[in-house]
Amino acid sequence: MNGDCPPIQGVIFDLDGTLIDSLEDIALSMNAALESMGYAPHPIDDYRYFVGEGIQHLVECAIPPEHRQPDDVERFLAYYRKVYRESWNQRTEVYPGIAAFLDRCRQAGLHIGVLSNKPHDITLDCVRHFLPDWPWSPIYGQRDEVPRKPDPTVALEIAAGWELPPQAIAFVGDTAVDMDTARHAGMRAVGVTWGFRPEQELREHQADFIASDTDQLWEAISS
Repeated sequence: MNGDCPPIQGVIFDLDGTLIDSLEDIALSMNAALESMGYAPHPIDDYRYFVGEGIQHLVECAIPPEHRQPDDVERFLAYYRKVYRESWNQRTEVYPGIAAFLDRCRQAGLHIGVLSNKPHDITLDCVRHFLPDWPWSPIYGQRDEVPRKPDPTVALEIAAGWELPPQAIAFVGDTAVDMDTARHAGMRAVGVTWGFRPEQELREHQADFIASDTDQLWEAISS
């Protein structure tokens, strides 16, 4: 970033792969749903690429190609939501260093919010369960009435609610979707390498900064 950019006054975080490591719960829940329907499960690492673009995309990636007609997808999506609802917090954990990083944000007076492509109700539950001690405002997951990331609509709504220009906001995430959202919104694109996707993906989608730990993440938003 050049010296003409304003200091960061707000941070929008992706959730899965950025704040919480939820991959195993997502994968095990989906595999249980698949097996109960007589479909083959997938290796957990496959889910690194299935997630990130919303629950419908996850389902479409997971179920066999011959069962991806709209009605089949809708039925299986409803069933998967039920299965995941029963196990979303079994193995999920907050990434190391996140709590201390959020303390630094609070001490610095930064606005913090969450924008995820995870369903809105589950996003709320995850943040309130795993990260209850910080002043999140707002928390948004995927909602039917608004476009999902990488569309910048909701990110820009958050900026307006904070009364900040987009250039004064860092968008932090672990996937191409997050970097694209940041660029489309005119925000600082900050990629983290501890999540679900490789560093190369973040570079290819023009991350302004790439952090491998939360100390580097703090440098990225405070520079």
